[in-house]
Amino acid sequence: MELKTGSAKNSDPKKTAPDRQVPTLSLRSYQEGSETEQARFIDQLYSGFKDYGFVVLKDHDVEQRLLDKAYSLLEEFYSLPLDSKMKYAGIHGGQRGYTPFGEEHAKDSPVMDLKEFWHVGREVPSTHKFAQYYPSNIWPKELPEFQNVFSTLYSSLNEAGKSMLQALTFPLDVPSNYFDYMVEDGNSILRLLHYPPIPTGTDPRCLRAAPHEDINLITILPAATAAGLQLKDRDGSWLDVVGKPGELIVDAGDMLARACNDVIPSTTHQVVNTPEATSKSRYSMPFFMHPHPEAILSCIPSCRGQGAKYADISSHEFLMQRLREIGLLK
Repeated sequence: MELKTGSAKNSDPKKTAPDRQVPTLSLRSYQEGSETEQARFIDQLYSGFKDYGFVVLKDHDVEQRLLDKAYSLLEEFYSLPLDSKMKYAGIHGGQRGYTPFGEEHAKDSPVMDLKEFWHVGREVPSTHKFAQYYPSNIWPKELPEFQNVFSTLYSSLNEAGKSMLQALTFPLDVPSNYFDYMVEDGNSILRLLHYPPIPTGTDPRCLRAAPHEDINLITILPAATAAGLQLKDRDGSWLDVVGKPGELIVDAGDMLARACNDVIPSTTHQVVNTPEATSKSRYSMPFFMHPHPEAILSCIPSCRGQGAKYADISSHEFLMQRLREIGLLK
């Protein structure tokens, strides 16, 4: 999960916590279950976010055949010659299209991450009030199915995210549409990641994704094609985050933590270089769920405690600060 702001310090992948496991929840139990089942889901979601910063979702509406097709297209695209991919690079400061290998780093990291990626964003009409913030998407001409598949995946993950945020309104004691307003026409990004095989001689400090926290409200991540994702547990150890094919891994980001006054913390995570990483690619498709640009990140009253830790800020201003920190904006 890699739009990120965290530090690359203390990233020893050998220090792990094998006895704890991120909880797996059934989204259908919230969407279609009894009041008791819905209440259990809400409690488990809230406690999972507070305890781990992560949960795993099963029984959602993102179709497996869509995920399979998406991963197949990623493999096709990243197999193209670099010259072909570079035709789509540098578009709108990396907000859309292709970003080549070695461009992004975690905040405070002296080395780049070992990845390349493609961004798909929200489409709005030119007359829309947020049109100035949302560049038009671009699509690789070499893959005619790319636009339809990833536009559909964007919409499907957005709907799953809206259900998750609505469930959080109950323990946070805000109206059930509190987050609906924030994410309506939100600046969400679908990032299509490729972590290539790691060549011999690579700087040993480099990871596929150095330790970081996500910028946004929540991230919805279909299970990747290979292992490597870890979260930093509360005791400082690293815990493997495992999603089965078809499951969605969800984590809380900086914007949600800020709104919750850190009652729900933004959890540091990384993608480590597993033994198979020298010979095998890893593909991943995180959906970074953002508010609309004019939404104000303000402390939720029930989370205020002894006082708000953070000043109010617009989501757009916050995003720009973070993108500069990670090298995607100069």
